[in-house]
Amino acid sequence: MGWSFSISVVLSLTLLVQIHGNGIRFQKNGCNLFEGSWVYDDSYPLYHSSTCPFIEPAFDCEKNGRPDKFYLNYRWQPTGCNLTRFNGEDFLRRLKGKSLMFVGDSLSLNQWQSLTCMLHSALPSAPYSSVKNGGLSIFTFPSYDVKLMFSRNAFLVDIVGEKNGRVLKLDSIEGGQTWKGIDVLIFDSWHWWLHTGRKQPWDFIEDGNQTVRDMDRLVAYEKAMRTWAKWVDTNVNPAQTRVFFQGVSPDHEDAQKWGANAGNTCLRESRPVLGSKYPGGAVPAELSVEKVIRSMRKAVELLDFTTLSQLRKDGHPSIYGNGGHRGLDCSHWCLPGVPDAWNVLLYNALIQK
Repeated sequence: MGWSFSISVVLSLTLLVQIHGNGIRFQKNGCNLFEGSWVYDDSYPLYHSSTCPFIEPAFDCEKNGRPDKFYLNYRWQPTGCNLTRFNGEDFLRRLKGKSLMFVGDSLSLNQWQSLTCMLHSALPSAPYSSVKNGGLSIFTFPSYDVKLMFSRNAFLVDIVGEKNGRVLKLDSIEGGQTWKGIDVLIFDSWHWWLHTGRKQPWDFIEDGNQTVRDMDRLVAYEKAMRTWAKWVDTNVNPAQTRVFFQGVSPDHEDAQKWGANAGNTCLRESRPVLGSKYPGGAVPAELSVEKVIRSMRKAVELLDFTTLSQLRKDGHPSIYGNGGHRGLDCSHWCLPGVPDAWNVLLYNALIQK
């Protein structure tokens, strides 16, 4: 079942601003929802991990012993306006009979998990089911006929096992078959493009008729993003499917980027960066995403989370993730936490008709 409005209608509304080509960011009465700062709010968090029985252990920083609590109480505040507060029942009512799918890596998992926790905590008596089949996780609210899915696909393009090893194919996207017929698609990719050594899940890169051991990762990423863009332009009907791209989620492994001493990381950070500007500047991958989106024929709505997430140096599990004190995670996010703000922004995007 498609949305009751088409992207062509959405583009005519004053609540949206066209940024580049068909890429759009949301505005509210001329206010950019992605420019602002984090404010302390005693009414936050929107839920507690104890009320979310299916939360991933890696994201449950409270249960894993994180001693400070301030990170739980920050709310994203745009500079010139207010966001509509998240309403779980309204979210499900608007999505009734539809499907929403996050496609990407573990940062997509972070956001999908956040959304399921927000909804379950808002409607604790609503029945739900959660099943996992390979790389596809499906969380269903049967009384609303709503499916919230997560499809693990870190590169969006294909990795194929061949005689010579695992090949990352920059111009192949057979995985896109899973995305067809979904009402809301939210894509994410970048985190895994930086992995090397044992964490790298491929042995070769195929770029057209050339196969190489390695190449500039940002160049490879942009080529893959153009393959993804071609898939969207070819396969998506904007009258039936809304397509979002999640802005690149930053890490906080180098404290010099926020003006602290070299050698420090997110460990023991307990407050956000003050203000609305991040000293470390833009993430190059985010600029690549914008460049690709503005070249597309079909409208893709950019959820520009990068800068607001850069400000949250305090939001990561650090040593309170899955690995405990043996590991340091400055890439993923504690829940409750920053991904809840991403979903508040997603909600504000979906309700603006």
